[in-house]
Amino acid sequence: MEKLDRRTTLKLMGMGATLLAAGPRVFAQQTPTADQLVKGKNPKLLVLSQRPVVLETPYEILASEPERTSKENLYVRNNVDLPGYTTVEGASLEGWKIEVGGLVDKPFTLEAKELLALPQSEVTMVLQCSGNGRSLYTPRTSGNPWQRGGVGNVTFRGVRLKTLLESKGVKLTEKALFITAHASRQGGATQFVRSVPIQALENALLALSMNGEPLPAVHGGPVRLVFPGFFGVNNVKWVEKIEFTEAENTTAEQMPRYRVPVIPNTHLPFLPQQPGARYPYNFTNSRPNWLVNVNSFIFAPLEGQTVEGPYVRVEGVAFNDGIVPLVSVEVSANGGRTWQRAELATQEKTFGWVRWRATLLLRSGEHEVMARAWDAAGRSQPLDGNLAWNERGYEYNGVMRVRFTVA
Repeated sequence: MEKLDRRTTLKLMGMGATLLAAGPRVFAQQTPTADQLVKGKNPKLLVLSQRPVVLETPYEILASEPERTSKENLYVRNNVDLPGYTTVEGASLEGWKIEVGGLVDKPFTLEAKELLALPQSEVTMVLQCSGNGRSLYTPRTSGNPWQRGGVGNVTFRGVRLKTLLESKGVKLTEKALFITAHASRQGGATQFVRSVPIQALENALLALSMNGEPLPAVHGGPVRLVFPGFFGVNNVKWVEKIEFTEAENTTAEQMPRYRVPVIPNTHLPFLPQQPGARYPYNFTNSRPNWLVNVNSFIFAPLEGQTVEGPYVRVEGVAFNDGIVPLVSVEVSANGGRTWQRAELATQEKTFGWVRWRATLLLRSGEHEVMARAWDAAGRSQPLDGNLAWNERGYEYNGVMRVRFTVA
């Protein structure tokens, strides 16, 4: 090897020093933004994972859309990436087929475009990752470090699965206890399968549009099997096969992932797990992340804001699984010693979130406000969300606390 002369050596040393000095900027430029990963997304979305794509909505952006979450701002939680579908534009129905089988008397396959000729239904619902709020558990759990932005409120439109079955004259057998949906594997995509109880058939929807536009490809277009009231993972994107089965499927996304511990043969929603401990998941000592639990968010004031007083408006949204209506949202500005009821936009059953607001009389200075929701089944939010700690950080719904200053 030839020896480097003094001039070349000094030049290389200078280049190295320049790269070291600019290192953080160089590496920052190599990290793609949300719009580079998914065409049409707001570049301000937080990139939690590049592959599969996971994007979180910053909380201030989530709060800026209290009615509907736009396709540009809606979070993305892919378990698999379907090649060519990382865009908010709609995907073509042409050539897309869906197979329906399992425990039915007449299995069939249909062209997805046939769905356009059937009666259309619409549902506004909360779409939420079951890991939303995971970062609020202590100690840290495994999985993407969601804060509170893995959620949105959207309107899906399409054909009810019951309507499709009726149009084909198909009946289920008595052994059909679960709906098992398979995502497309085109382009070499990894297998993704989820099972939900047969009771979900009542509201199941083959969604073709979202918020009045063709269903964005990254959110499951051209067809997504939607189960209102269920956590996002159950709403299978790019659905190409629907089976009616006697048992849950046994793929990794059904067991051991997306489950929380329970005590067998009890009605407890979860088994308190020692924070930091591991758990031997099986089908009898755990349950899947199916139904959304009751929750509420404070959209105003935001953390760290300064607002005018002494009358301060506190507002946000609340939601549950839609089985029963929400009956109240309470706010407290004294650490939970007393609570004041907020005004709800509706007390009817809904799968979407419900807006609420309250006015508090607060002196100038720093304050912390909490909010908790209650539904007609008596379910509410724990003051200490860490009570439900589990090693994968699912289903966090602890009371939200916001600190702000009154001028």
